[in-house]
Amino acid sequence: MTMLWLQAILINTALIAGAQRLPLLTPSGWVHAGALGTILWGCLGWRGWLAVVVYLAAGSLVTKIGWRDKQKRGLAEARGGRRGPANVWGSAATGAALALLIGSGLAPKGLLLAGFCASFAAKLADTFGSEIGKRWGGQPRLITTLRPVPAGTEGAISVEGTLASAAGSVLMTLVLFALQLLPSLAVSAAVMLIGFVATLAESLLGALAQDRVSWLSNELVNAIQTTLAALLAIVVLVRWM
Repeated sequence: MTMLWLQAILINTALIAGAQRLPLLTPSGWVHAGALGTILWGCLGWRGWLAVVVYLAAGSLVTKIGWRDKQKRGLAEARGGRRGPANVWGSAATGAALALLIGSGLAPKGLLLAGFCASFAAKLADTFGSEIGKRWGGQPRLITTLRPVPAGTEGAISVEGTLASAAGSVLMTLVLFALQLLPSLAVSAAVMLIGFVATLAESLLGALAQDRVSWLSNELVNAIQTTLAALLAIVVLVRWM
């Protein structure tokens, strides 16, 4: 176990030092990503680490799609799409916490791992839905009333964005299954669905509360969404695993 953590520290330090030039994260974001990567490798091994690297790469790629168009319309992410520390932990705090519980030997490992997987399926679904919806979505509608609203409104959804959310959850779950972090196709199907449902719940929270509660930031909403996905997976799958 000590050797695994030493390996985690050395590999992540080397990789983060070499990846600083990539336009994915801010300098401080890379430092925090290194801490996250060390936790994941130390607790889950290379498979858990690689799953989150794929999540980061896919999320960053889809953010760049149609960048100039989104920038002209005022819908592009800040800092050229680079994520900072708050973005890193808003997306991954739930997964990191579950990884630490697994690494500590807490049982049942299978359920905790399913929660870990569901949290990232939900987050990639959210990123796909938001970024693809901004670029190719039709008239956005508020999820609570379905009345037309301007693009970028909290809680707004579109047909295209909703389909993209489903695709994001499917993609992330397939990656997790291929890396043997999910034990069966049945469990994977449940995680796919939960990731998508949690994304719809996040839109609902945005519509009902985000503009009304000053401290409810995007990062906190992301953390709530991923926690909801993890809890749903644990509750739904408790009899299957």
